[in-house]
Amino acid sequence: QIDAASVRFDLVGSKDGVSILEQNYAYDLVSPEQMYAKYIDEEIELIDKEGKLYTGTLLAFSGGAVTLKEKSGRIKIVRMDNVVETNFPSLPEGLITRPTLFWQYNSDLAGKLNCNVAYQTSGMNWSAEYVGVLSADEKNLDLSGWASINNVSGKTFADAKLKLIAGDIHRAAPAPKKALRGGMALAEMGYAGFEEKAFFEYHMYTLPRKATLKDKEIKQISLFEPATTSVTKGFIYRPERNATRVEVALKFVNSAAAGLGMPLPEGRVRLFQADEDGSLVLLGEDIIDHTPKNEELDLMVGYAFDIIAEETLLNQRQISSRVDERDYRIKLNNRKTEAVSVKVEKRLNGYWEVVKANLEYNKKDANTLVFNVPIEADQSTVIEYTVRFTRR
Repeated sequence: QIDAASVRFDLVGSKDGVSILEQNYAYDLVSPEQMYAKYIDEEIELIDKEGKLYTGTLLAFSGGAVTLKEKSGRIKIVRMDNVVETNFPSLPEGLITRPTLFWQYNSDLAGKLNCNVAYQTSGMNWSAEYVGVLSADEKNLDLSGWASINNVSGKTFADAKLKLIAGDIHRAAPAPKKALRGGMALAEMGYAGFEEKAFFEYHMYTLPRKATLKDKEIKQISLFEPATTSVTKGFIYRPERNATRVEVALKFVNSAAAGLGMPLPEGRVRLFQADEDGSLVLLGEDIIDHTPKNEELDLMVGYAFDIIAEETLLNQRQISSRVDERDYRIKLNNRKTEAVSVKVEKRLNGYWEVVKANLEYNKKDANTLVFNVPIEADQSTVIEYTVRFTRR
C-alpha cells in the first residue's frame, strides 16, 4: 500500500558524482490470471485430469476456458475445470513476485553506497485506548493508557523505532482512511513506555526501544504509567438528548497535581468498577478528544437508573406577531437513598429570555439555559419557567 509519489531516496555520505535519474514502482504481481494474460499469442502446455497434453498458441483466456491454436491450425477450447496443470516456458517480462522499487542513477564512481529510503504507506493506523477503574467510594480513578497499532500495510517492520503523532493533521484529498486524527512514523532503531514531547503543533510519543510490527497484527503498547486521579461524579439532564433519562458523568482535571498531567491523545475510555469479590464490571464508555495538560475531562458514563426526568411544554402564547412565550415544567424524581444534585441543560434557539422561574438559573451561552437542582433522597423537584422568544 505504498504511496509511490511519496518515496524519498537519499545517499549517505558523499553524493559527488552520483545523481538519481528516475525511480519506478513495479506492482504487476505474478498470478494465474496475469500469466495467461501475458502469454496471449505465445505457446503454452495444458494437461487435463486424464493426463492428456494440449500444446498450442494461447488465443484467449476467459469464461472459465482456454482457447488454443494447435500447430495443425485447429482451434481447441479447453475448459479450465478440467485442467490440472499449465506449463509456461518462463516468467514473462514485467511480472514480479512482490511490489518493488527500482532506481536508475548516473555515477562517476564504482562501489557501494549506503542510502536512506523513506515512504508513506496506508494500512497503518493507531488509536489510543484507556482503561479506568473507579474506586469503591467513587472518588478516585486509576487510569492506564494504551496505544493500539494496527498494521495491514502488507509489510512487517522488524526492530523498528516507533513514533506516534497525535493531532489534527490536514491531509489533501483523497486521504487514506484513518483510525485516529494523527499519524505514525517508523524509523530504524533502544526502554519501556512512550516518551512524549511537543512536535510542531502536535504531540509525539516515541517508544525508546525497538518494536516489531508484524503485518496483519494489532499491537498494544503502554502509553504511560498507570496513574490515579481524583474524580467527581455528576448528573446531567439534557432533554434534547434524552427526554426521560439523566446522564451520569465523571469529571477530572488532566493535571500533575491530580495525578496525570500528560497530553492525552484522542481515544476511547472504558470505565470499570470492582465488585465485592474483586471482579471488574463495565460501567460505560466514552470518547475523549485530544486533551492538553491542565484541561478538564468530562466522561459520559451512562444513564442513572434511579433518577427519572420529565419535561412538559405547559403552554404557548402569541404575544405579538414577533413575540411568543412558552411555559415549561421539568420534574426530577430521585429514587436513590442519598441526596443528589442534577444539572439541567436546556437548549433554546433564536432570541430568547427567561421571564420567570421558580429556581435560580444561569445562561451558559446563547443557546443554553442551566439549572443546578438539589434533590433529597426519595424526593421530587419541579422546575417551572417561562421563556419569551422574539423573531427578527
